[in-house]
Amino acid sequence: MHIAITAVDRADSFAQLITVLIIFILVLAATLFTTRWIAGYQKGQNKGKNIEVVETYPIGNGKYIQLVRLAGTYAAIAVCKDTVTMLAEIPKEDIRFPEDAGGMTLRFKDLFQKAKDELPKEEISSKEE
Repeated sequence: MHIAITAVDRADSFAQLITVLIIFILVLAATLFTTRWIAGYQKGQNKGKNIEVVETYPIGNGKYIQLVRLAGTYAAIAVCKDTVTMLAEIPKEDIRFPEDAGGMTLRFKDLFQKAKDELPKEEISSKEE
């Protein structure tokens, strides 16, 4: 028994492949926009509140020291797996804020471009024949 693949079968297979790829791209786009929307929504929820985590420093597996602003006062807290302990209240004058941040965060595109620029570039030499 000989099975021959006809042009119609090939066209159907190609159409199925293109359809699956389009659906995949649409799902990826929907995921991207949903993630960005949720991130913006959560960012808006925390804006203007009286509590802000200023800085976090890991000190062990699942253990952190955090500098937290609470309505104008600053406190150092220890955050562990099951507990949160206040370590000290810190005067605002003793806190060193980064001067170059300016409220800007680096985007992935900027980081990727910086890493790409730092990679050694291979010189392509043309061979004369």
